[in-house]
Amino acid sequence: MNFDLRLPIGILFTLFGVILTIFGALTHGDVQLYEKSLAFNINLIWGVVMLIFGGTMLTFALRSRGK
Repeated sequence: MNFDLRLPIGILFTLFGVILTIFGALTHGDVQLYEKSLAFNINLIWGVVMLIFGGTMLTFALRSRGK
């Protein structure tokens, strides 16, 4: 059985990262929404972090499949 857990984790984090990044980009000018986070766009920041992590997991999973 050849199951690599990095593939579903990479897909999940990439999908959530895309959703958060788009939401953060669309609500970038909403001051009231980001008032509690000291005016930091938390959705955009964590969306990009999740995209990087998910992309890294996908890259590692696809590279190990090729070997």
